[in-house]
Amino acid sequence: MSISQCGICYTLSMKKQILVSGLRATSEPHIGNYLGAIRQFLEKQEDFDCYFFIADLHTLTTAFEPEELRKNSLAVLADYIALGLDPKKNTIFLQSQVPQHTELAWIFNCITPVSELQRMTQFKDKASTDVKNINAGLLNYPVLMAADVLLYKGEVVPVGEDQVQHLELSRIIARKFNNAFGKTFPEPKPILNKTARVMSLTEPTKKMSKTGGAAILLSDSPEEIKKKLRKAVTATDATGKSEGVDNLMYLLKEFGNQEQYDFFQSQLKDNTIQFSHLKDALAEAISEHFKEFREKRKKLLEDPEYLAEVLATGAKKAQAVANKTMEEIKGKIGLL
Repeated sequence: MSISQCGICYTLSMKKQILVSGLRATSEPHIGNYLGAIRQFLEKQEDFDCYFFIADLHTLTTAFEPEELRKNSLAVLADYIALGLDPKKNTIFLQSQVPQHTELAWIFNCITPVSELQRMTQFKDKASTDVKNINAGLLNYPVLMAADVLLYKGEVVPVGEDQVQHLELSRIIARKFNNAFGKTFPEPKPILNKTARVMSLTEPTKKMSKTGGAAILLSDSPEEIKKKLRKAVTATDATGKSEGVDNLMYLLKEFGNQEQYDFFQSQLKDNTIQFSHLKDALAEAISEHFKEFREKRKKLLEDPEYLAEVLATGAKKAQAVANKTMEEIKGKIGLL
């Protein structure tokens, strides 16, 4: 009996697309990371079937301390849950706890030309700045990234502009495998993160980074935020333009309210602004914006058993999908 014949009105729900994304396991996020990627990243959990993994295996390509890596993996999970990532809606897990990631990466390594890897811009950049640590993992990083995505038959991946080339390689690998062994993988499409040019407080011609302690971390206390902002550069150049002031005003627009923004914008125009007042108002706005986050994060870090349980549950769900994918792949390539 067709739907039209049964006389009952059905609401047919569309199957959600599969989204896969890795969470960096190396550092605390700052407000530039939040505005440029994390905020949009969190919004996507409502619209997609999401697999979020903490990319601890990718971290091994650069210098690391074992104890720090363990600690950071839990801290990253606490950060994202405190920001609103819901373990009940998403599959959240540790990359290294699903060994099929590396198993599939090896298979992909065997169909990926070395020339494709050597042309990767990020590999060239990192190899030129850290000549003592040009390891094979750094070269093969994009292949593992392809395995991360395709293991779950990911259809969309949120990326910044610097990761578009890597995702394009994932599409190439999917295409090569499909052509050689039959249709298996979708070719994942990028969801480009909104570009947010949050600049350094002390060097406003450069993007904000943790180098030199000039970045405002999401976990910073109100006192730390105020202290960092008071060091923010507001000097003008020869044309009368100040990139430092532009940066502060951009942040006020994002974290403050429209009335505050209009007030300081008006003062800028008539040249009556006191930058100490702007910095204090911005410090208060940022502090208030992340107040709930800081409270939730503190409670989560005090409960490592809960965080470990989230990862164990996520790994179990991820492995069930990964096993199914690997059975299909092994059958197609002739492994028993």
